[in-house]
This record gives sequence, structure tokens and C-alpha cells, in this order.
Amino acid sequence: MTATAETPRVSAPIHLWIVSLIAVAWNAFGAYDYLMSKTQGDAYLRKMGETDAQIAHMHAYPVWMTADWAIGVWGGLLAAVLLLARMRYAFHVFVLSLAAFLVMLAYTYLLSDGAKAMGEQGMIFNLVILAFCVFFTWYAWLMAKRGVLR
Repeated sequence: MTATAETPRVSAPIHLWIVSLIAVAWNAFGAYDYLMSKTQGDAYLRKMGETDAQIAHMHAYPVWMTADWAIGVWGGLLAAVLLLARMRYAFHVFVLSLAAFLVMLAYTYLLSDGAKAMGEQGMIFNLVILAFCVFFTWYAWLMAKRGVLR
């Protein structure tokens, strides 16, 4: 008979459920926005308040940028669900989603004329998205470090 060393199970703090549900809702909207942008096109984008310059900028995305956008939003949603399920892979998928968003920012503000198209309001919104991405990534790392995620 061999003894097995099991890691003690750490109970989930209430803030895990709160943050996880916020993460799921936040990232579900990102996935919905992506899906509607792809299926409803300009009509949806105009309904969401996008300007003609912003819509033109999105239409000019190279294929790799569209793939990057998809990885970012769907990865974020998957990571949020993994966090809710208390799986340690949530951190890794949040890192992937954050990296995809950073690539999008680099394309928008360094590799294209996206800064002009997005304007100040777009820049502020991108900073809010970045803050959420960084927070969720940090939070998943912290929960994994504390042994809350399996």
C-alpha cells in the first residue's frame, strides 16, 4: 500500500464567485460584440455608435488581426468560464487573451491609422478593456498561487 500526498483543498472565497461572474459577463459581451460585428456588419456597428472612420478601420483589418480579435474575445470568455470552474488553466488562457489584446493595441496605435479613427473616446474605452484584462489575469494568477484553482 502506498501513501499518496494529496494537496489540501482550499475553499473558494466569496470574491472568487463575484469576480468570476463579472468576468463571464464582461467577456460574454466581448464575444457577443465580435459575433454581431461579423454577422450583422455595419448596421450593428452603427447601432453601437461606431463612426464611419472606425468602421472603415475595422474593415481594413488584415486577416491576422481578425484572428487576433477572435482569440482575444473567445479566449477571454473561455478563461472566465475556467475561473468560474476553479481551473488553474484560467490564468494561462487569460494571459493569451491579454496578449491578443496587446497585439490589437499595437496594430491600432502603432501599425495603422487606428488612433485617428478611434479618437479619444476609443482610446479611453481601450484603456478600460486593458484594465479589465490585466485585472482578470492578475486575479487568476493570485487564485492559482493561493491554491484556490485546481
